[in-house]
Amino acid sequence: MKHMPSPRDTLKIGTRGSPLALAQAFETRTRLMDAHGLPEDAFEIVVIKTTGDRVLDRPLKEIGGKGLFTKEIEEAMLTGEIDIAVHSMKDMPTVQPVGLLLDCYLPREDVRDAFVSPGVAQLADLPQGAVVGSSSLRRRAQLANRRPDLKLVEFRGNVQTRLKKLDDGVAVATFLAMAGLNRLGMAHVARSAIEVTEMLPAVAQGCIGIERREGDPRAQSLLAAIHHGPTGHRLAAERAFLTELDGSCETPIAGLAVLEGDTVWLRGEILRPDGSESLTAEGRASVHDAANMGQELARELLSRAPAGFFDWR
Repeated sequence: MKHMPSPRDTLKIGTRGSPLALAQAFETRTRLMDAHGLPEDAFEIVVIKTTGDRVLDRPLKEIGGKGLFTKEIEEAMLTGEIDIAVHSMKDMPTVQPVGLLLDCYLPREDVRDAFVSPGVAQLADLPQGAVVGSSSLRRRAQLANRRPDLKLVEFRGNVQTRLKKLDDGVAVATFLAMAGLNRLGMAHVARSAIEVTEMLPAVAQGCIGIERREGDPRAQSLLAAIHHGPTGHRLAAERAFLTELDGSCETPIAGLAVLEGDTVWLRGEILRPDGSESLTAEGRASVHDAANMGQELARELLSRAPAGFFDWR
């Protein structure tokens, strides 16, 4: 017979407060409820505002990078304010704070970038010199590499904020993740999805990770039941690739692993920040050797990159 938590046993789920972050927390709660036969009131969603959410008028690379979306949430977990934390994996630094573990991933969503524009149907249709908004250094570098004629402007904020900027005419187009639009029930916002052969996505795009405290057997047991192994294998390759490259919000890096039976196929790309040069590589390995393959692929790209490749010119 399943243990029904008393109020003091309520599992506290930490999350950012954006509509997308809340949708991801609700999905996590639903999966835990279904897996363990627990009622909704066995869980509490705790919203934590991060530095990345508060400071919206400057590029991420100027205020500290990826950890800005996780620091306050992880501090709350270490102090016991929350029990687990739900994250968009592409926002996660490659190293967790001492005492925290990241070993539960939900099934991956659509990995593609979404092209969003009020008046243009697809990327190829953008007129010469069009103004395009994006806060992603990876997307900006890829666009500058493929369409150096475009004018790129900073475009930070959640999905709703960026859509309003489009409506206000700040830019004629922007890019979002198809995964986020799907989770928000807003897939119709995408004028088209950009195939990965045209724009390789960010490492871990479309993935939700759930972080917990080390030495918390209850959280470990609850999360083990909803962990999606295939997504874990793919992320092992991608995050090892990113770690070896020392990836941050200041380095334009793309990577995507897919499963072919028991084999992981990883494609990677690094770019100069101004988009003037792009280097690509790919590799295959068994799922048990995915992380090593990710590291080797990163080393191969670094060996081919000239000195100062990631420096701003």
